[in-house]
Amino acid sequence: MSSAPPLIELRGVGRVYRRGTSEVAALRGVDLEVLAGESLAITGPSGSGKSTLLSLLGCLDRPSFGEYRLGQESVGALDDHALSRLRNRTIGFVFQAFHLIPELTVAENVETPLLYGGVPPAEWRTRARRCLEKVGLGHRADHRPAELSGGEAQRAAVARALVMEPPVLLADEPTGNLDSVTGEEIAELLAALHGDGRTVIVVTHNEALARRARRVVRLRDGLIETEERR
Repeated sequence: MSSAPPLIELRGVGRVYRRGTSEVAALRGVDLEVLAGESLAITGPSGSGKSTLLSLLGCLDRPSFGEYRLGQESVGALDDHALSRLRNRTIGFVFQAFHLIPELTVAENVETPLLYGGVPPAEWRTRARRCLEKVGLGHRADHRPAELSGGEAQRAAVARALVMEPPVLLADEPTGNLDSVTGEEIAELLAALHGDGRTVIVVTHNEALARRARRVVRLRDGLIETEERR
């Protein structure tokens, strides 16, 4: 076991939402550590807290209580600008719905995180092309998203997630909009990226996809119910 500190550390993290006059606890005190280079799947039934945990891990939301440390930085102590910088340099996102901008080419879509990442514009095209080649989509760089298949669109989204060279890849139901064959190809791609040394966290209700991870955390009612290592 590595003696290095966790890349991700949650201690007693909860998230409470207010709905009218009532409060709903989506997470109720989660403890979780993720080491650099791990492959983790987070799963559980609808309403278990997966989406909320995804938002917290991705710094898209903040805990109501408890502490979240990402790369040794306390997320709760950061202002919005600092949090955005941390998110941009640390986490690459892959979403179920791809979220490609239809007016831009595939390469331009991949370049979009670089607009906010402090990367010199002269490097943008080279970085985007390199990431597209890595996911097997170099030949589609100048096409528009509407010209891509579902699998190609998700590969483009993976390339975009990689372009800032983040240590963490966070995938939200990455095979949810794909047929089984194409979904398996994306699962293989994520496994290959983990094999390159990247930390890969997949949030999914797909048991087959979850079983591909080296570690599986199952949520229920806002708490970790079980944890399995392979």
